Amino acid sequence: MSADRLIYLPLGGAGEIGMNAYVYGYGKPGKERLILVDLGVTFPDMDTTPGVNLIMPDITWLADNADRLEAIFITHAHEDHVGAIGRLYPRLKAPIHARPFTRYHAQRKMEENGQVAEAVIAADVYPQVIEAGPFKVSFLPISHSIPESAGLVIDTPAGRVVHTGDFKLDETPVLGDPFDEALWREIAKPGVKALVCDSTNVFSTHPGRSEAEVGPELVTLIEAAPHMVVATTFASNVARVKQLAEAGKAAGRSVCLLGRAMRRMIQAGIETGVLQDFPATVTPEDARDIPRESLMLIVTGSQGERRAASAQLARGKYMGLSLAEGDMFLFSSKTIPGNERGVIRILNAYSEMGVDVVAESDRYHVSGHANGPDLQRVHEIVDPEIVIPMHGEHRHLRQHAMLAQESGRKSLVVVNGAMCDLTSGTPHVVEHVEAERIYLDGDILIGALDGVVRDRIRLALNGHVIVNVIVEGNEPLGEPWVELMGLPEIGKSKAALVDVLEEDLGQFLMRAGKKTLRDDDKLGEELKRIARKTTNDETGHKPEVTLVVSRLE
Repeated sequence: MSADRLIYLPLGGAGEIGMNAYVYGYGKPGKERLILVDLGVTFPDMDTTPGVNLIMPDITWLADNADRLEAIFITHAHEDHVGAIGRLYPRLKAPIHARPFTRYHAQRKMEENGQVAEAVIAADVYPQVIEAGPFKVSFLPISHSIPESAGLVIDTPAGRVVHTGDFKLDETPVLGDPFDEALWREIAKPGVKALVCDSTNVFSTHPGRSEAEVGPELVTLIEAAPHMVVATTFASNVARVKQLAEAGKAAGRSVCLLGRAMRRMIQAGIETGVLQDFPATVTPEDARDIPRESLMLIVTGSQGERRAASAQLARGKYMGLSLAEGDMFLFSSKTIPGNERGVIRILNAYSEMGVDVVAESDRYHVSGHANGPDLQRVHEIVDPEIVIPMHGEHRHLRQHAMLAQESGRKSLVVVNGAMCDLTSGTPHVVEHVEAERIYLDGDILIGALDGVVRDRIRLALNGHVIVNVIVEGNEPLGEPWVELMGLPEIGKSKAALVDVLEEDLGQFLMRAGKKTLRDDDKLGEELKRIARKTTNDETGHKPEVTLVVSRLE
C-alpha cells in the first residue's frame, strides 16, 4: 500500500475569482479523509449564461466521496464563499464550522433551502482547535471587507497548512479583526508546509491602504455637497456602510438605508455583536419629507445589479425617492471585472439627470485584498516551504507563483480539478477530476454540460422556426405552415419570411417521393435543411428548427 499523502484539490476559485471550494485530504491514495474549505457561488451574465440565476462548483467528485468528508469550514460570509452551502449541503452532509457572523449567514442559507440550520456550528478562533479526522483546524482572524473573516491553520500528520482565505493586511480596519503580525508569526513557528494564498490583487504594486483612511475623506466630501447625497458600496462591507453613515451624520444629514441586502447585513452585524453604535437611520417613508440638502441615502447596487436600489434610482424612482440635478452619487467601491457594462449604464443614466457622480476613486474606497507587497510580507512572516496561489484568474495565480519563486520558495499553479500532492517539498499534480459548474436555472440545478444553456444561447443568436406539416398516408395534406420567433418578418427578397419559407417547404413536399414521406427521419431532415437554408438566404441566420409532423392514418 502506498504511503499516506496530503492533497489539495480546488473545485472552484482557482483560475477564476468567485465560486470558491477547496478540498484538502490526508491518507492513503484514493482513501484520504477529506475536509472542504468554502462553498460559494459566482454570478451569471447574459452573454454566456442567459437565464441562469447562480453558478456553483460541480461537487460531483466530492459528493461521490462524501463518506470520506469529515467537515466543512467557511472562512467568511461573502457569497462567493458561502452562497452554495444551502443548495449543495444535501449531497455532502458534513458538519459546517464558521465564526458567528459567518454562521449567521450560513444558517440563513440552510433555512432558505429547507436544511437544518443547526448543522452550522459556531467556532471560536485560534488557539481553539476543531478535530476533523486526521486534521486539526483553527480559525485564524484576519481583516477583509466583511466582519469576522478568517484564514485557517490546518494541521496534518504531513505538516501544517495555512489557508489565508480572502485577506488584507489592515491593522486599523474600523470594524472586525486587525491584522496581528505577532499571531501570524506564532502560528508559523512550528514550520509551515504550505501557504495556500489569496492572489486577487497580486498585480497591485503598492502596499494596501487601511479602511481607517477612508472615513475622513468621506466626511470632507459629504460636508461639501450642496444637495442630496447618495452612496453605494458592497452591502457586506459593514465597516464602510458604518463609515458612510457616520460621515452623513457628521455632515448634519439624516441617513436612510435602501436595499434589502444592506439592511440584512447591518441587522446581522448588530445581532452577532460585531457592529455597535451604528448611527440611527430614518425609513424611506420619512426620508421623503426631509429636505434634500439634509438627506443621505446609502443604497445597494455598487456592481450595477439591475434590481438593486442604485439601478432603480437611475431608472427614475425607488420607494418614493428620486435623484435630481445637482445631487451627488458616490460609488464607494471598485467595479469587479465583468460588471463594467452595468455600472457604466448607471453612470450614464445619472449623468443624463444632471447628477454629479464620484466613481473609481481610491480616496473613497480601499480593497479587501492584499496587494503584491502585502503578499510578499505574508510569505516572509509565514515562511512556508511551498506557496500555492488560489482565489484568482489564471494570470493572477501565475504571477503569484512567480512572486513566491523570486524569493526562493517552491510554488505551483493549481487550477480547478487538479489534485496536488503537498506531501514532499515539491508540489506536483497527481490526478485531474471533473470540475465543471452547476447552474441554478430557475428553481432547478443543471449541469453546465447538460446543453440547456447552450441551446438557449443558440436560440438567442439564431432565432427559432417552427414547421408544421400534416401527412395523410403517403401524401401531404394541405400546405405547411410556419411560425417564427426572434427573426425579422421581412427578408432580403422584401417578402414576408413566413411566406417564403412556406413556399419553399411546400415545393419540397409536392416533389417528395413516397419513401421520404413515409420516413419521419428523412422527412424531418429535409424540412429542417430547407428551413435553415431559406432563412439563411433571407436573413443571414441559420435558425433552430422545430418540426411538428402530424400523421393521419
